[in-house]
Amino acid sequence: MALVLHAGNTNKNGFKALIAAEYTGVKVELVKNFEMGVSNKSPKFLEMNPIGKVPVLETPDGPVFESNAIARYVTRLKADNPLFGSSLIEYAHVEQWIDFATMEIDANILRWLIPRIGFAVYLPPAEEAAISALKRALTALNTHLSSNTYLVGHSVTLADIIMACNLTLGFSRVLTKKFTSEFPHVERYFWTLVNQPNFRKILGEVKQAESVPSIQSAKKPSQAKEPTKPKDEPKKEAKKEPAKPKLEEAVAEEEAPKPRAKNPLDLLPPSKMILDEWKRLYSNTKTNFREVAVKGFWDMYDPEGYSLWFCDYKYNDENTVSFVTLNKVGGFLQRMDLARKYAFGKMLVIGSEPPFKVKGLWLFRGQEIPKFIIDECYDMELYDWHKVDITDEDQKERVNQMIEDQEPFEGEALLDAKCFK
Repeated sequence: MALVLHAGNTNKNGFKALIAAEYTGVKVELVKNFEMGVSNKSPKFLEMNPIGKVPVLETPDGPVFESNAIARYVTRLKADNPLFGSSLIEYAHVEQWIDFATMEIDANILRWLIPRIGFAVYLPPAEEAAISALKRALTALNTHLSSNTYLVGHSVTLADIIMACNLTLGFSRVLTKKFTSEFPHVERYFWTLVNQPNFRKILGEVKQAESVPSIQSAKKPSQAKEPTKPKDEPKKEAKKEPAKPKLEEAVAEEEAPKPRAKNPLDLLPPSKMILDEWKRLYSNTKTNFREVAVKGFWDMYDPEGYSLWFCDYKYNDENTVSFVTLNKVGGFLQRMDLARKYAFGKMLVIGSEPPFKVKGLWLFRGQEIPKFIIDECYDMELYDWHKVDITDEDQKERVNQMIEDQEPFEGEALLDAKCFK
């Protein structure tokens, strides 16, 4: 039985295995007439991957899904394949850069692109965060490539194949020349790879985007109406819809978020508290913080439109290394980007020696913690949450101290204080 790849012929995740196959000397057949949204919903496909994700590789020993796993499988079919490096440390570095290409490059390109083309709600703060994270990743990649032709060693590895495929979507859709000119070594690396014969055979000619796609509203199912025509109107030849651009199909084949309904928080009655005004006051107050910012907070606070919450990390005994604890809190705040329009937060890391305590104060729109945050930010379940009773003067003073980063806090030194605004 031949290896059969179930994916569209423009799916950049499918390209990973096809390019790896070219370097490995393995034949992988691309299934014919694959139609996203139809083929991947068929009973046969769902037997191979119950959640319908694309691509899937059909092998004599059973199916394999997840594109990086498929590419690894194809590469492993050749013993001592140089695509995995020539030593144990090179193999580790190949795996390292595969993870980097997936989590830092691909994820942030999609977070930028998907809302712009209407597959998710467009939120400017979320886009800003995605671009910032992508620039940080490209800066690190650019630094590495300033003294390296390839990611690992002196020839193409699987890490380069996966990185190039992920960058292809970015260069073709959102990474304009003006954007990539900040990363000249990444540019040199990318164009070198996509013009290698084994890459070009699969990718074809890659052209860089001239502009970022304009913002589209989240796509909704169309409801076509039958036009009313006079009986004697001559029958017109049905217009053919223009062919879908290849990369538009590629994006459609990504695991794009489904269109979302309007956020319920936007349907709440208007509040007298303007969250952005509070955030500006907090950011701009440099002296007399208690008298200016903290007092200003209570002047602005609307207990009917907003609620305050304390949170305490459930597993403080695990916080034995300071930088790991700080990174844990930083990751939480990054994952809260989806709530920036509706929230303000302070996170304190407390203690002069381990184990360190993590405590927080959050201001949320509405009277409960928004459900979409609980559903989408897994960190929420790592904390105990308690609603602040602002009629309790002790709790109110604790709010003041947390906004102010008062030290000592509850009798202990502050290791760090982070703000989400």
